[in-house]
Amino acid sequence: MYDLAIMWDWLAFAVRWLHVITGIAWIGASFYFIALDLGLRRAPDMPQGAYGEEWEVHGGGFYHTTKYLVAPDRLPEHLIWHKWQAYSTWLSGVALLAIVYWAGAELFLIDPTKADLTTWQAIALSAAFIAVAWIGYDLLCKSPLKTQPTAVMLVLFAGIVVASWSLDQVFTGRAALLHLGAMTATIMTANVFFIIMPNQRIVVADLKAGRTPDAKYGQIAKLRSTHNNYLTLPVLFLMLSNHYPLSFGTEYAWIIACLVFLTGVTIRHYFNTLHATGEGPAWTWGVTAVLFVIMAWLSTVSPFDGDYEAVENAPITPAALRFAQAEGFQEAANTIRGRCSMCHAREPVWEGMHWAPKGVHLETDGDIALHARQIYLQSGVSHAMPPANITDMTNEERATIREWFRDAGGASFAGLG
Repeated sequence: MYDLAIMWDWLAFAVRWLHVITGIAWIGASFYFIALDLGLRRAPDMPQGAYGEEWEVHGGGFYHTTKYLVAPDRLPEHLIWHKWQAYSTWLSGVALLAIVYWAGAELFLIDPTKADLTTWQAIALSAAFIAVAWIGYDLLCKSPLKTQPTAVMLVLFAGIVVASWSLDQVFTGRAALLHLGAMTATIMTANVFFIIMPNQRIVVADLKAGRTPDAKYGQIAKLRSTHNNYLTLPVLFLMLSNHYPLSFGTEYAWIIACLVFLTGVTIRHYFNTLHATGEGPAWTWGVTAVLFVIMAWLSTVSPFDGDYEAVENAPITPAALRFAQAEGFQEAANTIRGRCSMCHAREPVWEGMHWAPKGVHLETDGDIALHARQIYLQSGVSHAMPPANITDMTNEERATIREWFRDAGGASFAGLG
């Protein structure tokens, strides 16, 4: 049988892998050039128009780099443009967003207790948040505040707070944090595509035409590049947050997300200062540690309110209904409750566990039907769950899960379930 559910999961895996690879390339280049820029030193024998130089040793050789603020008196034939790392990271990220959150909107994106959205409404809102983030940020950078970098950063952070709270009002906690990361990553990529690269092309064109390039283009590009540098670490945290319910599965997830941006500033400030002066300010680590402790505390102060009657009576979504009505559902559901619900519960009873892994609850019929595809892949096709088979799920029970899912037509369905 052609199992589309398995192939869809492998597609998501492949795109996620691509996203990680391209992200490493982009972030690595960004970090390197910021460190290089801050480490530049003046020297008496530098070429005319040079701003600074840096000597480095790596891989058994020495590298001598010279930076020109505008451009050198001649342009070499071999000129490397650093752009595709950013573009490929964003494109693969959008593809992953579509595969996981748009195709699986009823499971990962929509939270009916927050907003009664149809699938298309949720997807449209998802795309709108991402687009508005760039438009608002770009207008801010072109506003009268553009000559006051500190004011721009403060207004930008206020916008992040508003966006974080707004996302948390309409989407699942997991999707809210992921979208805040996607919005920020879009700002960073758009900086490269709409600002940094066009400005660099103007400089190159002027140089080729024998004109003296205006230094303002390089200054504007440098400002946007610096913004990207400070936004990188929060984006990494938010993209990884979907694996950690303690970050998204709490009433105060939107505050945790905002504090993550502050830790990104303190950490980058340390390294940027270190690269520029040779010594980083130690206080930044203390502030980062305090912020991290506050985030950890916030993740524990909003336990489940105990309204189990509302949970039991919650309607089963249309996408999940066919799995709840399929032959063998009750037998599979009894297995899942007996082997999985001690951890995958709103109040886990497993010692030392405060939140269900990945925020997945498997207590009610609606829970189990909604997560059918995940159950099938994690416990039916593979032995990933329970971890180390700690609850002794038998092969016969796994076969029951497979038969139930396939009888419902799940193996030929790539989306929800």
